[in-house]
Parts: sequence; structure tokens; C-alpha cells
Amino acid sequence: MSAGSQGPRRRISGDRQRERQLRDRRRLGATRAHVSHRPPPGAFTRRRIAAAAALIAAGLLAWFLVALFQPFAGPGSGRVIVEIPKGASASRIGSILAKDGVVPSGLLFDLRALLGGKRGELHSGRYELRRNMSYAAAIDALSKPPPAAIIERVVIPEGFTRTQIAALARTDYLSGDYLAASRRSRQLDYKRYGVPAGTSSLEGFLFPATYEMTAGAPASRLVSEQLLAFRERFSAALRSRARSLGLTPYELLTVASMVEREAKVPADRPRIAAVIYNRLRRGMLLGVDATVYYAIELQRGIATYTGPLSASLLRIDSPYNTRTHKGLPPTPISNPGLASIEAAARPARVPYLYYVAAADGCGEHVFSSTYARFQADVAAYDAAVRRNHGQPPTCTKR
Repeated sequence: MSAGSQGPRRRISGDRQRERQLRDRRRLGATRAHVSHRPPPGAFTRRRIAAAAALIAAGLLAWFLVALFQPFAGPGSGRVIVEIPKGASASRIGSILAKDGVVPSGLLFDLRALLGGKRGELHSGRYELRRNMSYAAAIDALSKPPPAAIIERVVIPEGFTRTQIAALARTDYLSGDYLAASRRSRQLDYKRYGVPAGTSSLEGFLFPATYEMTAGAPASRLVSEQLLAFRERFSAALRSRARSLGLTPYELLTVASMVEREAKVPADRPRIAAVIYNRLRRGMLLGVDATVYYAIELQRGIATYTGPLSASLLRIDSPYNTRTHKGLPPTPISNPGLASIEAAARPARVPYLYYVAAADGCGEHVFSSTYARFQADVAAYDAAVRRNHGQPPTCTKR
């Protein structure tokens, strides 16, 4: 009985053990399956980097396409004269345009010309273009033959010096060296005007006006036009008037050049001329600050000096410094207009010996016959400067 009853129990026990093993294998399999689907370490970070890189690449591509095709580009602005050399490649043309501010990039200009099949259709010559043009507009302009001539209006203000006019000539696309061209000229009869021998500058004779020139014309042509305009305006009557004042025409022109640089309002011109003549007759130093500025510009080789006149600058060693050298400067210090020439020829009949800028800052000068009155006027101006925090007084007139 006991032996027979143990058989079924062992089978039950074995069945249970197999069930447990089966459950354990199932759990182990589930665990293995779960582990096998988990991403390896760092996979999530790599996916983020890849996504960011793709986004950056897409952004760069979008930027490149916008920069190349310029869907928002306008027509450009301003005016630029560009010289395209004969035989220049599209790449070189792009570099020229980028340097002159016509297009943003020479490389992209070249690429647009390539994509549009225009690289071989770009012309050489002188073109009038705009700043910040689109590549398409620039390519279209250069795909047409250049105009026969581009007219440039050269505007020379009254009172400009040779050096200032030379800078204008470069800006207005004239060729050649204006300073060299304006040293001497066969167009001018030096004896007629009493020009001292050895004078190596046409300063004073370069009449200020507006001249229409062809872009690229030589600067010497502008000098010729200025001398012609001067001869037409500085009449025989003015030359005669100079002699009646005891001056040569050249000396009258020198006085006019100082008047031009000193006067800020028309009414002051004949009065400033009168002060200059009155001081010359008395053998006084002229003390004209404009001559000191001119001496600084010559000494430093600059077109314009606008800084303050320090004590050392007021003593600058130059024959143009009328604070330290008696008489007129050796040459005119600017190129005066007709109004200042007329003022020098017909000065006001006044006894003034001094003048200083008025304290109201509106451009007029106040004139005086005595040094005491002059010192009071200077003190009034200095006080106005102090009230304006060290700056020249501001005009409040309407």
C-alpha cells in the first residue's frame, strides 16, 4: 500500500517542478525580450545631434538660397560709376562690383551669372549703377553695352582749396592728378594778374561753380574749365579796381580768398575786407585765423583741418600765418566766389580794425575800432561758449 501510494505523489511533485521551470523560463524570456528592445547607451543623444545637424544644414541651405536669389532685394540706391576692364572675367567683375558696394558678394554674383548662362555676355566699359543692387539687376545692366557717355555734375563750393577740390575730383570719377594739373597752366597770363615769379599753385584762380564733365574725363579738363570761368568773371574792370586800391589783381584775389573763408553771412564780406585793408595800411598783423588753418593743412598735407587752434598752432611756422607774419600770405588761401571778389574790390567804408564771431552763434561777426571794445566782444563770445558746455553757441533765431 505504501509503495503504491508514492507513485502518484512523485508525478504530482514532478509536474509542479516542471511548471515552475516553465514559468521561470517564460519570465526569463520576457526579461530577455524586454532587454533586447532597450536602445543602447547614447543612442538618444546621437539622434538629437543628428536632428540638430539636419536643422542647421536646412537653415544654412535656406540662407544660401535667399542670399543667392535675393527674393526680397530692392532696386538699390544712390549712384556708382563702375569701370569694367576689357576682357574681365565674371569673377573679376563680381569682385569689382562688391568692392564698390554694388552687390554684396562677388562670389555669388559669379555664381548667379553662371546659373543664368550670362558669364560670357557681360560687357566692359563704364556703367552708372546703384549701391546694393540685386545680382539679377546688376547682371542685366552689364549684359547691355555701356552708354556712350555718363555726365557727371562736379559741384565746387565757394572757398574750397585745391586740395579739397582734388578730393572732389576723385569722388566725381575724374581721372588723373588734379593737384598736379592745378600747379601751373598756359591758359593763364600770370603777368596780367601780377602773379609773382615762381608761384607753383593756381590757388585762387580755380573758380568755384558747377561743371558738367564726362565721367572718366581727365582732371586737367576741369582745371581748364575753372580757369576759363575765372577769366570770364574777373573782368578788366576788376583788375583796374585792384590797381586803384594800390594792389595787383593777384593781391586783391588773395584778400578775396581770406574774406571767403572768414565770412559766414553775405553782409560781413565788405566789412571783413575793410578790416584787412585798414590793418594793412597801419602795418598791423592781419591775424586772420583762416590763414592759420590753411598753414596747418599745407603742413600736414590734409584737405581740411577743423580742430581747435591751440596756442602752439597759432604760432605755426609758416609764411601763411598772418598772426606772426606781416602783410598778405604768399598766395590766396582758397578759391573765392564772385561775391567775395566784389567785396575785396569794394570794401565797406568803415574804421574797423577788429572782428570776432557774435555771441549769438548765428554766423555774424561783431566789429570794433578799439582793442578794448574787441576784448569785450571776445569775452562775450567766450562766456557764450562756457554756457554751452564748451561748444560754440547755438543760434536760436528763426
